[in-house]
Amino acid sequence: QVQLVESGGGLVQAGGSLRLSCTASGRTFSSYCMGWFRQAPGKEREFVAAMSWIGDRSAYTDSVKGRFTISRDNAKNTLYLQMNSLKLEDTAVYYCAARTQDTYFGTREKDFGSWGQGTQVTVSS
Repeated sequence: QVQLVESGGGLVQAGGSLRLSCTASGRTFSSYCMGWFRQAPGKEREFVAAMSWIGDRSAYTDSVKGRFTISRDNAKNTLYLQMNSLKLEDTAVYYCAARTQDTYFGTREKDFGSWGQGTQVTVSS
């Protein structure tokens, strides 16, 4: 098993920036595709971004393209999500996830076997 702990959430005004971090412990972080998902109040959890284990492939949901950037530092066992130009609709609990069952790339919630507890991001007007 891999344990994932998110940090960096908080309250920010619209147009501002935040950087989320996800630190992994346990099994080999560098072998996994990693992703970020979010769940807004009253909505289902949705895909935000993902990055392959080696960092050569990434994907984003359309609503965050050009504003969010996913990155990883395998030496530090850490995944990041840089969020710029935040909008009210970005308000959600953000979850880090690891695809621990294999080394393939994925973007679907069911592709990921390990999850963090989430960090709240609130964007105010």
